[in-house]
Amino acid sequence: MLGAHIGPRARATIEQAEVVFAAVSDPLVELWLQQMHADVRSLQPLYAEGKSRHETYREMVDAMLAEVRAGRRVCGAFYGHPGVFALVPHRAIAQARSEGFDAVMEPGVSAEDCLYADLGIDPGMHGCQHFEASQFMFYRRRVDPSACLVLWQVAVAGDRSTTRLTTGRAYRQLLVERLAEDYPLDHPVTLYEAATLPISTPRIEELPLSALADARMDLQTTLVVPPAVPLRRDEAMLARIAALDAAVESTPPLQGRHAT
Repeated sequence: MLGAHIGPRARATIEQAEVVFAAVSDPLVELWLQQMHADVRSLQPLYAEGKSRHETYREMVDAMLAEVRAGRRVCGAFYGHPGVFALVPHRAIAQARSEGFDAVMEPGVSAEDCLYADLGIDPGMHGCQHFEASQFMFYRRRVDPSACLVLWQVAVAGDRSTTRLTTGRAYRQLLVERLAEDYPLDHPVTLYEAATLPISTPRIEELPLSALADARMDLQTTLVVPPAVPLRRDEAMLARIAALDAAVESTPPLQGRHAT
């Protein structure tokens, strides 16, 4: 967002660093960073078609740690929140600390934060479940259809190679079939992409679950599945809580001395 979502502490960290490594989602954001600091080094060229993302992540960590070991004050500037769906910041901090260096993470505004604002979702209303789409397919996760479900990186759903930028319709159809175990095929779902520039708007595309396999998806696309059934009351637990309430209300207050 060209600085619209950056806090004062994060801005100061960038400005006071000796070297800034940038992994940002838009070339304009990188240009904006270069206006803030004279030595901004892009990590984006380390990505390549057919190259394992895990190899790219190792190279990113190595690049940053090399400057740290050289005694320089290093800042890694990542889009969104540096700790949300970003392995490199976590690994770089862990590696630096294991070698005796001070390392901290400054929080940022993630796509999740934008999602709540743009879609008008309050996670405290019905609850919210978050999974990476491939992990959701690889493992038997317990889904609560009375809560909101958010699946990240649906464009590469089912990818075991970590080299592809998209897996295609056949893989997404498997995801549809998995979701159909808990949701009807006509259940409305939303494809969401947060805006990354002040002049852009978020992508909010609603479609039935049955049409998901044929929808356009990019790496930044997130799938949001709203609740399909109402919350179920736990009558046994409510009865136990009511009994506790009655016991508390019937206990006379202590007077003239402090409770211990």
